[in-house]
Amino acid sequence: MNCQPTAIPEVLLFKPTLHCDERGFFMETFRQNEFDACLTANGMMPTQLVQDNVSRSQRHVLRGLHFQSKQPQGKLVRVSHGEIFDVAVDIRPQSATLGHWVGHIISAENRLQMWIPPGFAHGFYVLSDIADIVYKCSDYYQSDDEQVIAWNDPQLAIDWPLKGEPILSIKDNPQFFSQTTPSSPMMQKIK
Repeated sequence: MNCQPTAIPEVLLFKPTLHCDERGFFMETFRQNEFDACLTANGMMPTQLVQDNVSRSQRHVLRGLHFQSKQPQGKLVRVSHGEIFDVAVDIRPQSATLGHWVGHIISAENRLQMWIPPGFAHGFYVLSDIADIVYKCSDYYQSDDEQVIAWNDPQLAIDWPLKGEPILSIKDNPQFFSQTTPSSPMMQKIK
């Protein structure tokens, strides 16, 4: 498995090795020792992944930007069917890249996986008719700890590849933020 840093060095892209023949293909999507070796080679501590999740969404669905503050989750994100624009936002208060974001197209076809470490908010936008997103987490989901930054926060200025208005859940709708948060949602969430 190859890995490379992105514009925010702690966010990594992984590409598994594909073994093909006339019957089809095989790829190993995760191996703890190789994952840890890549993290270490990029100046990070090894991280145990403890929970697997699957999310299915239709075209134009935008989910995020989600994070947990008390029990931050790192996420290793891949797409088993379809294509998404995957985004990580640095929300670590002491970070030199606080408020910066990186986004990459992750698909079943390109087989890329994106590592989003703890201390980052995560979101994605679906580019295909349907997308199945599979992600491993470094800590358990806690519903009472989940927080959201508005996907269109002007301080972040994420360049989403939107085709019209995105389909949002109630918690991801910017109107929710304008009613509940007096200033920038991002700054309120990470203070």
